[in-house]
Amino acid sequence: MDDTPESYSVKMFERARRDLSDIYHYIANTLQEPGIAINIVDKIENAILSLDIMPHRCPTRKAGAYANKGYRQLFVGNYIVIFRIDEAQKNVLVVTVRYSSIQF
Repeated sequence: MDDTPESYSVKMFERARRDLSDIYHYIANTLQEPGIAINIVDKIENAILSLDIMPHRCPTRKAGAYANKGYRQLFVGNYIVIFRIDEAQKNVLVVTVRYSSIQF
């Protein structure tokens, strides 16, 4: 019996890629903190990539946009990664990354 967790492919929609780019540019250019921008985006990207194992560990989204439609959320600092799981294809589909004023 193999207890190894099932692996999923993580795919990012163009909007999620654009969200990460916007986060970087806002912190680097508007806030004048390019080093912090790199660290935050790296942290978010690493968290997204970790969804390849046990993506069901993240709670379903019950409030706000994408609520009660089968989407899940991953909290990373002041950001929320919103995604859904395609069980048939074993894909995690990252839809968007949003800022939250509440740090998780």
